[in-house]
Amino acid sequence: MHAWKNPEVPQVVGSAPILELFNTATGNLQATASADAAKADASMYVCGITPYDATHMGHASTYVTFDLVHRTWLDSGRSVAYSQNITDVDDPLLERAEATGVDWRDLAEEQVQLFRDDMEALNVIPPQNYIGAVESISWLVPVVEQLLESDLAYKVPAGPDGVEGDIYFDTYAAQNDAWKLGSVSNYDRETMLGFFAERGGDPQRVGKRDSLDPLLWRAAREGEPSWDGAKLGTGRPGWHIECSVIARKTLPAPFTVQGGGSDLIFPHHEFSAAHAAAGDHHELAQTYVHTGMVGLDGEKMSKSLGNLVLVSKLRAAGVEPVAIRAVLLSQHYRTDWFWTDDLLATAQERVASWRERLETTSQHEATTLLDSIRSHMANDLDAPGALDAIDQWAAQPAGTSNDGAQLLREGIDALLGLKL
Repeated sequence: MHAWKNPEVPQVVGSAPILELFNTATGNLQATASADAAKADASMYVCGITPYDATHMGHASTYVTFDLVHRTWLDSGRSVAYSQNITDVDDPLLERAEATGVDWRDLAEEQVQLFRDDMEALNVIPPQNYIGAVESISWLVPVVEQLLESDLAYKVPAGPDGVEGDIYFDTYAAQNDAWKLGSVSNYDRETMLGFFAERGGDPQRVGKRDSLDPLLWRAAREGEPSWDGAKLGTGRPGWHIECSVIARKTLPAPFTVQGGGSDLIFPHHEFSAAHAAAGDHHELAQTYVHTGMVGLDGEKMSKSLGNLVLVSKLRAAGVEPVAIRAVLLSQHYRTDWFWTDDLLATAQERVASWRERLETTSQHEATTLLDSIRSHMANDLDAPGALDAIDQWAAQPAGTSNDGAQLLREGIDALLGLKL
């Protein structure tokens, strides 16, 4: 599957320090390269959308965050391998398609294209590997077959619907030196059970060896899409295994950063790591990085409440994408926050003041400000601090020289993705 157009990222004089990010798995800041390998290749996997409500502000916040990671690595002279999936067959997508009377494939393609358009508008660098769950089935089937042969997966008896052939992962049997339950999330069992039930799991499924065991392969049901699973039988993949397989197929083991929203910590990232480690006894990723949740005017943003703020609707209303991106950068990526009209108005005012001040920027001012931005970004993506530094520069009296205007314009684009 193709991604979206790659923006031209300017090359700017200077170099970013080594990027440090908060690692959910350890609870500490962690350098994403060692001092003696500062320019080593970097790699990143960011979990993609389930394409039925693209692109709300939670999506936008996440993908802009990891775009900042990408840009900081590029600025430090590192080459970046980046993969992202699309969960283009899953229960929520099928349910939305049925509710709206649209073929699930048409709904998925429509929403994926909308997402592409939004990412391009927000100046997000695309992944080199943009792969749908459906595309990955031929990779995934032999992996699940091997887990079955190793007794790290098992078939459960028929459930209430009488269908046999569902295959589950044996969570406790699969633990090894590379992964143990809680390695990523650090949650206790009670917390895991709560999130598992809320986030697509089925702890009450009769016949499972453990309540937390996740689905690997769902046997075909009437009226649902299905594929030939060879020894698995006809069916479709579970959720976590798709990311595990795509990451292993396209990135090193382990890769540098696993990214996504904080709602993916458990069960998704926990079990994606488990599936990978069960196969080859290597950690999935070196660093697990998660973004906070985005609400609206003090309430949780959700489809059920009908209060999603969509990038496409803002763009259609004439809002400049650079202002949307400025709102996203004004909140630290790890915090939960609420979208408001006031935040957007402030961002629009900021962008206007930056553009006005740009035309009277000296070379010295430009290099000093870019050094400050780089320092903030290397410190766990302190984008709010970087924007404050730009505000302080913009508030200074205009100079008589403009020999730094182009450098600063390109630098703010390269480092922050803000096109002024």
